[in-house]
Amino acid sequence: MRLHDTIIGLLLGLLALAVLVTVSDYPSIPGQNIGPAAFPGLIGALLLLCSAILIVRGLRDRDAPWLRLGDWLRSPAHLRNVLLVVAGLVFYILAADALGFIVCSLVILLALFFSLRVRPVLAVTVALAVTLFVHTVFYNVLRVPLPWGVLQ
Repeated sequence: MRLHDTIIGLLLGLLALAVLVTVSDYPSIPGQNIGPAAFPGLIGALLLLCSAILIVRGLRDRDAPWLRLGDWLRSPAHLRNVLLVVAGLVFYILAADALGFIVCSLVILLALFFSLRVRPVLAVTVALAVTLFVHTVFYNVLRVPLPWGVLQ
């Protein structure tokens, strides 16, 4: 699937404006030239510049279709996998506090692996290894408070 550059530019511009409006309320830190809004503001400005380039580029290419659907949309297996990824995200949002990161991650990864027809022993091994690795990096190294859920 491909959207016209003008549409993508407009969406990116809205995102950039949302970032810039949000960081305008960030407080400044006394005694420092660079505050918490500096880097998000820079990224928002660069996003705005990119959106302008995409809009101009899209307006120059008026013959391009506004939406072009890909061949993968006709494949039931591909559609199932896309819907499974979305369902996994919704499942995590709804169940993470109750079940915890580790349990939710294992369920999501195993569902995706089995959908892709990965051998069961390999699927369980990789799902467990990836879950423990990601949990270790986020919880211990980056100090992100991941929910424990039923494992608490």
